[in-house]
Amino acid sequence: METTSIQNVAVLGAGSMGQQIAMLSALGGFTTYLQDIDGESLSKAGQSLEARMDDWVKKEKISGEIKQAAFDKLHMTTDLKEAVESADIVIEAVVEKLDVKQEVFAELDKLAPKEAILATNSSSIVNSKVAEVTGRPDKVVNMHFFFPPLVMDCVEVVKSDQTSDETANAAVKFCEQLGRTAVLLEKEIYGFIANRLLFAISNEALYLYENGYADFEDIDIITKKALGHPLGPFELMDLSGIDVGYYANQQLYEETGDPKDKPAKSVEEKVKAGNLGRKTGKGWYEYSGNKKVKK
Repeated sequence: METTSIQNVAVLGAGSMGQQIAMLSALGGFTTYLQDIDGESLSKAGQSLEARMDDWVKKEKISGEIKQAAFDKLHMTTDLKEAVESADIVIEAVVEKLDVKQEVFAELDKLAPKEAILATNSSSIVNSKVAEVTGRPDKVVNMHFFFPPLVMDCVEVVKSDQTSDETANAAVKFCEQLGRTAVLLEKEIYGFIANRLLFAISNEALYLYENGYADFEDIDIITKKALGHPLGPFELMDLSGIDVGYYANQQLYEETGDPKDKPAKSVEEKVKAGNLGRKTGKGWYEYSGNKKVKK
């Protein structure tokens, strides 16, 4: 499928990631459906996007006319069939759990047009694991947007052995139409490129913290001051969502059975306590709105 034929886009999951991908699509001029099973989540997504776009207009990043045109293109629904029945490309951005994603893709295979591309925004799960529940593995691909998608200029597009060149190329060109740099990975690997690098840093940071070498705040300071990173590993966990990394590690552990791949104890404790980072107001740090509270 060429991007010239992509006109209708469906994004599944109205969380922080999904809602911004949908907004990016609408800003790109595509008729876009944002679907979630929870109407309240859709309502909150709409309010969040309105506030963000109002801020962009105020800062003259976009005009009021561009904002209105984008919202005219953006539709919200709890009905999966309505969202995907005319879609040329579907981007799944639900919880980072394989069984949930497989359920979603099995439904998509029934409801979406047979020629539609089915993409997963998973940050770690390779697309072949969701493609296996569909009858169109050649049309399935990873499109990993980085958070926050409305700001970050990068998308990892990942092929499986069965993803067609046509599908991969269409996904890359679609990203470019959204004003994003797409990088194509010709082979699948757990965690792709960016997250494999980040996993190495965060796992070492958690090891140093849990074994008492330094407090997490000091590890963040060293990472930023000495290595020049904009965020420390603990700040980044809070930004991305501590639960996202936790589920990714759980999935890896289930695949490998290697104890070193299990989520860190401190991470598991935060997930069980519901302290997931910025989105809950507390993670490694505490937040007021979207700003870190200084001690």
